[in-house]
Amino acid sequence: MTSVFVNSTVMMAGSVTTPEKTSQTTRQTYPNYKVIVLDDDFNTFEHVAKCLLKYIPQMTSDRAWKLTNQVHFEGQAIVWTGPLEQAELYHQQLSFEGLTMAPLEKA
Repeated sequence: MTSVFVNSTVMMAGSVTTPEKTSQTTRQTYPNYKVIVLDDDFNTFEHVAKCLLKYIPQMTSDRAWKLTNQVHFEGQAIVWTGPLEQAELYHQQLSFEGLTMAPLEKA
């Protein structure tokens, strides 16, 4: 029987080797989700802006009014993007206030 050296390992002729297993960690981030407010015919500008200020973290009055105008003139606005659990909370809170919401979307 003949011997062959492969990577400092002795292999016998006719034997089968399997590749070495390496432990490798793959890190994946959780996807973000978009909270989207849709235009409708019954919510006032003031109500939409107040709801955004009340429920969306770090929302400023200027940003709330810009988003409210975007909802009105473009039909929708992404008002928050982030992790699913928080997105679900903000989506639910805005829905309970009567805002018309799009389903959550992956960002």
